[in-house]
Amino acid sequence: MNQKTLKIMEYERIKQALRGYLVSAAGQHELAELAPTADAKQLQIWLDESRDGADIYRLENGIPLPKLDDIRPHLHRLAMEAALNGLELAQISRVLWTTSSVVKFFRDLTEKDVSLRRLDRVVKELVTLPDVTRRLRTSLEGDGHITDEASPALRQIRQHIAQTEVAIRQTMDQYTRGKDAKYLSETIVTIRDERYVIPVRAEYKQRFGGIVHDQSASGQTLFIEPQAVVGLNNRLRQNQIDERHEEQRILAELTALLDPYQAEILRNSEILGHFDFINAKAKYAHQLKATEPKLSEDNQVNLRQARHPLIDPKKIVANDIAIGRDYKTIIVTGPNTGGKTITLKTLALVQLMGQSGLFIPANENSVIGIFDDIFADIGDEQSIEQSLSTFSGHMENIVAILRQADERSLIVVDELGAGTDPQEGAALAIAILDQMGTLGSYVMASTHYPELKAYGYNRPETINASMEFDGETLQPTYHLLIGIPGRSNALDIAARLGMPEQVVAAARGLTDQDSQDLNAMISDLTEQKRHADADAERLRQELAEADELHAQLKKQFDAYQHQKDQLMTDAKREANRLVDESRKRANQIISDLRKKQLAAGKSVVKEDELIAAQGALNALQQDSKLKKNRVLRREKAKLDFHKGDSVLVKSYGQVGVLMEQLDDQHWEVQLGILKMKIATNDLEKAQDPAKSAKQPRASVKRSGSSGMSATLDLRGHRYEEAMAEVDRYIDSALLAGYPSVTIIHGKGTGALRKGVTDYLKRNNRIKSFGFSPANAGGDGSTVVHFK
Repeated sequence: MNQKTLKIMEYERIKQALRGYLVSAAGQHELAELAPTADAKQLQIWLDESRDGADIYRLENGIPLPKLDDIRPHLHRLAMEAALNGLELAQISRVLWTTSSVVKFFRDLTEKDVSLRRLDRVVKELVTLPDVTRRLRTSLEGDGHITDEASPALRQIRQHIAQTEVAIRQTMDQYTRGKDAKYLSETIVTIRDERYVIPVRAEYKQRFGGIVHDQSASGQTLFIEPQAVVGLNNRLRQNQIDERHEEQRILAELTALLDPYQAEILRNSEILGHFDFINAKAKYAHQLKATEPKLSEDNQVNLRQARHPLIDPKKIVANDIAIGRDYKTIIVTGPNTGGKTITLKTLALVQLMGQSGLFIPANENSVIGIFDDIFADIGDEQSIEQSLSTFSGHMENIVAILRQADERSLIVVDELGAGTDPQEGAALAIAILDQMGTLGSYVMASTHYPELKAYGYNRPETINASMEFDGETLQPTYHLLIGIPGRSNALDIAARLGMPEQVVAAARGLTDQDSQDLNAMISDLTEQKRHADADAERLRQELAEADELHAQLKKQFDAYQHQKDQLMTDAKREANRLVDESRKRANQIISDLRKKQLAAGKSVVKEDELIAAQGALNALQQDSKLKKNRVLRREKAKLDFHKGDSVLVKSYGQVGVLMEQLDDQHWEVQLGILKMKIATNDLEKAQDPAKSAKQPRASVKRSGSSGMSATLDLRGHRYEEAMAEVDRYIDSALLAGYPSVTIIHGKGTGALRKGVTDYLKRNNRIKSFGFSPANAGGDGSTVVHFK
């Protein structure tokens, strides 16, 4: 793509806006390489990825990616068989951990039935290395610090260091807090030459013995390592050397662990950077309220309400711009400050964005072309160094464009032929446009020359256009009018600004009749276009109101139908209630009559007449059953629970027995050896195993193939996520029949450890719990025993 055009259109500012949304070095690298493409297949892939990114951003707020550093130098060092340091390994570890997270994220999207065009295939290229990732995450913190869990030897060495430091400080405290404190310059313990010392007044240096390591600038204070701690400091120093050696061994071991996977790690980093770039495109599109463009390989461009992306959205005026179907050249005429230049730039820059795989700032269903190149000649090209005038600078650009353009080129030219004699400039502009037409290029050019207004009428595949000008306020509206050339408003503006009437009249007299007739024609066309646009807008609004009214009426009609059915059902139920009351009353009366007849010894009313009357009363009963009652009864039966029923606990996929209803929303369910409180909406009636000869009895038992581990590792989880994981894990462990489990929460700040402890205290299914033995993690993990 023409580099000068990219500069003129400020394409780099678009990339700068995208850069603000990136969080990875690989994403920054991909953005730096971004450029428009003329490859239709590649462009469609880019747009499909942008569509996926926009959908994911709308549904899930984007693909979850943390800040990722550039790991290419680390992998280069790894290829040279150099041992990586802790920070380098930690940065690679973050890439591997993010890889696993992104794979899980897309797997969850699949389960949610989110439809993607392409990214679901791209994510399959990621290679997860769970064992390597776990080893790195266990051994390293985010800043590269090696954890105690990196090796048992390192943990033991650090325990010795901590114990020795405690012993040294206890000994030192005897000097800083005891009777010897008066011989010190300050009652503090400090470090010199990596050894613990105390500041002693120079005159008392023999008081403590030991080794002098330093003195103050004045010489009044000596930093002395007392004889009593020399042995402890020696031991500490040796432990520190052992620690450093063990850390170097661990780093070498971790480096060797990564060596076989260099290509996979690099590719993972590139794909994550690509996802980061897609996230950035989606967020930028959201900010611009941009939409996905459709592609036209035969370059029939149709931008609906296109907006310049670098202008304040509150100030920019949107325009419809179409080229390539009925015409390939647009001649925009009219006065300055009307918005011609911005309109030309909008067409070119929106096209460049679309051919870069970005969503464009235009309404939906906008169409862009696929041009091999886009050329622009916009702005003052005067160069003092080259001693070129403005006209010469423009001509050099035009000459270069004519040499390179072809039938798949888009050319935008501002003020074509300006900067020279008007008559020669107009003739030159016409000749240039003819040559561009011969090349078959798509052209949008602006000009002041009235001769080009006639050119737009006479040349095939060419149309006039102008920027709308309000005749009453004499202000531009910045709306593009296709099919209408621009008119001169100089005399009208002069009159409005107070120019004497006789001067304006004289000027009109000096203007030839053809120019006046042309301006009058243009004014009439403009007015007709304005009325047509107003009518079209009014009709659009009326159509929208009619559609809205139709939707409201349909909604109300549906509500009426539902209400009518409901009222009919209610009426039948009320009628049945009255019939039931009447039947009871009638039965009572008949019973009384029979008693009286028996007492009187004669029959006043025949028995068959009583039965007939009772049948007529029963016939008044109304059938109020709903449609599809079999389905409703079947669904209702599934929720008609009774004590002793066999039920399916949906969340566990296990069949149990109802023991007791605890409240309206919960039942106590026997699952194997466990009794659990289960929500009613989590239950569904199941076939009784005792009544089914074909189905074996359901049982809950622990098996080696269950896939559940007896250890839960919470390190690296956020607090809320970890607590939810603990709750699910304890339930699963109880269901699996484990007598005890281990929860690894690490030491860190202690927040996870405290959260786990508080949860276990509240859970009445826990028999006991406590920290692991010192050789098995100490207070970094908790062993839980169940009742």
